[in-house]
Amino acid sequence: MLSPTQILLIIVVSVLTAVLAVIGIQVFLILKEGKRSVEKVNKILDNAGKVSEAITKPITSLSGSLGSLSGLGGLFSWLINRRKKTEEEKKDE
Repeated sequence: MLSPTQILLIIVVSVLTAVLAVIGIQVFLILKEGKRSVEKVNKILDNAGKVSEAITKPITSLSGSLGSLSGLGGLFSWLINRRKKTEEEKKDE
């Protein structure tokens, strides 16, 4: 027959086994939820990257256009300065 100590030991081991099984299941569920959260954050970051690229392209294009305009402005100022110099040279003659 089993002594009271052996019965108590069997009960304690059984309860601890059940508790550890429940804790293991909870840890698994927490890790699964963490994986979902990381996937959502990854999607958000991917979308943010696409949005930033969509914003960057027009700004780059605008920058190139402004660079062209400044080049044209430099050409016009050179032509105006050249015209002024030729007018001054004609006055000096």
